[in-house]
Amino acid sequence: MKQAKLIATAVSPASTEKIGEHILYSAQPAAGFPAPGDDLVEEPLDLNDLLIENPTATFFVRVSGDSMEGARIFNGDILVVDRSIEPASGMIVVAAVYGELVVKRLKKTATSLQLVSENEQYEPIEINDSDDCFVWGVVVGSARVLT
Repeated sequence: MKQAKLIATAVSPASTEKIGEHILYSAQPAAGFPAPGDDLVEEPLDLNDLLIENPTATFFVRVSGDSMEGARIFNGDILVVDRSIEPASGMIVVAAVYGELVVKRLKKTATSLQLVSENEQYEPIEINDSDDCFVWGVVVGSARVLT
């Protein structure tokens, strides 16, 4: 098995400024026949409120690669990463491994910690105290532009 990484690129901090409010409709649109919805405005929606719980501890990364497709993280996705959350086994994290950022699921075994891909083509990365590895934060959300 190859040991490739889903690499996080274009790291940027979350903004404390509002992205802009958008309208949230209470109606759930049908995927077929159009349904009127002008009278179903629920409340203004700010994407910061939806995606960011701790603005000062949150940053975004754009990913490349296919090693996390089983977790529905795809090439080009933007991940929302919160540094204030304590990483635990089972969480998806952004980690620096030998100076390179990777996105993996953190897994604690009886003898070590592993950074595990969600694609069976990639082997887990075993980490221990002597390795140059640092968890930057826990992935709490993602965004994708549909084309």
